[in-house]
Amino acid sequence: MTCPPIQPTAPGGADAEMRDLLLAAIPALRAFAYSLTYNLDRSDDLVQDTLVRAWTKAESFQRGTNLTAWLFTILRNLFYSEQRKRKREVEDAEGLHAGRLTSLPEQEIRVEMREFQAALDTLPLSQREALVLVGAQSFTYEEAAAICGVAVGTMKSRVSRARGRLIETLGMSGTDDIGVDAFTRAAAGSGP
Repeated sequence: MTCPPIQPTAPGGADAEMRDLLLAAIPALRAFAYSLTYNLDRSDDLVQDTLVRAWTKAESFQRGTNLTAWLFTILRNLFYSEQRKRKREVEDAEGLHAGRLTSLPEQEIRVEMREFQAALDTLPLSQREALVLVGAQSFTYEEAAAICGVAVGTMKSRVSRARGRLIETLGMSGTDDIGVDAFTRAAAGSGP
């Protein structure tokens, strides 16, 4: 007598719709994770851990609310938990190891992106995170503040200070040079 195969059961709230929503959120999660880690492997691990956590805790998600914000909150919390665990690791503060791993850019856009990345790296993590959430991920200030667990005014201040520092570091003339339109024009190779 053979036993029928055991079918795994999904946690409460985890259904086909939730699976589809989670899969659709992967690109945004990967971008946010990379903005925090600057490491593809670590960011992919963060995204995977976020998806597993979201799937197993699907019953705690309130349908009709912003799933992406919920996922970003999970990812952010996982990132900071990981950071606390990594405090004992040796840092490459002077960038000696990272400098050996880089290669010279082949195109002008790569040079510009590298300069932008370097300028972004100089921002405190809280400002960089705020700028990525509001500027790159298009969250409202309210949504970004909820993700980070801070007041809306604090989020606005962080974004404003981050933009100001980027403008200064990159030698730009104003905030019009920063944003989706400027990146799109740069990526397309056309001027402002």
